[in-house]
Amino acid sequence: MDPCPFVRILVGNLALRFPLSTKPSLSRIHPSTSPCYCKIRLKNFPHQVGSIPLIHANTQNPESCNVSLQKSLAACFSLSKSQVDRIISKGGSSHKLSIEVYADPDGSTCGLASRKLLGKVTVPLDLRGAESRPSVAHNGWIDIGRNKSNKNGSSAQLFLTVRTKPDPRFVFQFGGEPECSPQVFQVQGSVKQAVFTCKFGFRSSGDRNLGSRTSLPESNTSRNWLPSLKTDKDQSAKERKGWSITVHDLSGSPVAMASMVTPFVPSPGSDRVSRSNPGAWSILRPECGTWKPWGHLEAWREPGFTDALGYRFDLFHDDIVATGTTTTVASSTLSTKLGGKFTMDMTTNISTPSISPQSSCDLGSGSRPGSRPGSGSGSDFGFELPPSPQSMYRGGFVMSSTVEGVGKCSKPEVEVGVKHVTCTEDAAAFVALAAAMDLSMDACQSFSQKLRKELRQQSQNFVD
Repeated sequence: MDPCPFVRILVGNLALRFPLSTKPSLSRIHPSTSPCYCKIRLKNFPHQVGSIPLIHANTQNPESCNVSLQKSLAACFSLSKSQVDRIISKGGSSHKLSIEVYADPDGSTCGLASRKLLGKVTVPLDLRGAESRPSVAHNGWIDIGRNKSNKNGSSAQLFLTVRTKPDPRFVFQFGGEPECSPQVFQVQGSVKQAVFTCKFGFRSSGDRNLGSRTSLPESNTSRNWLPSLKTDKDQSAKERKGWSITVHDLSGSPVAMASMVTPFVPSPGSDRVSRSNPGAWSILRPECGTWKPWGHLEAWREPGFTDALGYRFDLFHDDIVATGTTTTVASSTLSTKLGGKFTMDMTTNISTPSISPQSSCDLGSGSRPGSRPGSGSGSDFGFELPPSPQSMYRGGFVMSSTVEGVGKCSKPEVEVGVKHVTCTEDAAAFVALAAAMDLSMDACQSFSQKLRKELRQQSQNFVD
């Protein structure tokens, strides 16, 4: 099937200048210590915050001055086709982006008590045809409010660039919770097509050869023994280890795997997995009859009273896996109550490794057109990423997957940028990563709480 249309709205190249008569406390501040910032709002989306460097009042083009933040991305919004269609149907083609500019005199409160609203601007967005062609909604200076202390009535001005661009993505939907070994469907509008099957189980630590896949132990399948009260103790009460989910194509061949390589154990005196001793997964791809590490995911519970899951995903460099050299490409937190989205987006990353290995194989019949619409590179705001032997793609949106909170039914939905999928194994690796992220929410659950039966293994069933 074809990918799903998406549109990205990108806001960046921010700079602020004041009239010459503005008091020196604002007009002479060095850009690196700028006390100004903005809130960027788009209806029905959470607002995003960006800092704004100050430049000299007589500067016409911020690109001509040495401002380190001038070419950075300040905000990014992604809209699906249904969202774009809804906007167009309700109010014509236009949708407005709102930017509120604030001054923070002491530069330390990040917009709390001492903030001062300097002005507000709106930028209309024409979304007609945005799914097929890029456009520039605004690029230049714009007045943000009248300076009443200036006799000439001149205004402070904000420089910004607002662009819309197509960003097609493959969308995959788990047919059930990952621990229940579901099918995975590719979704295109209202059409669903099965493309993968998942198999959850418990693996021994040394089993990494494809030839042994048929002998994977199944959880809770042995019926040849009668457990005693003493030995029938849930192993997961002390540690959670050996979880594995293998992704197969429709022919039954394994095309990706997520394998728990570091057990999830509570820190001493606690019932939580700590950041100092996180659990970890290895995301693997098949190569020459064995598994090749592709990525490394760590997860933990954030300290204190926060209900947050922390994570970090590292990507192995293609040609130097043996050295264990990795690059961190995603690091953030998710609410353990509300869940959220695991996102890998390298639009602002100026040192991007290869995301998927070069390959000549196809995704499958009718799965992917040969062209790659849209640039999606890190040069969205003028900067070029340095070339590298491993760099097949240069940034942009890579993937996202939904993660539900603890205790909620989770059927992850995975979005993968078209330019990062060249074959079935590419897509499967992202699906395996999404499953590992989802299962990490359970693995990091408080050890005072009992896991669901699909995630529990008896101590007798595990083979080291």
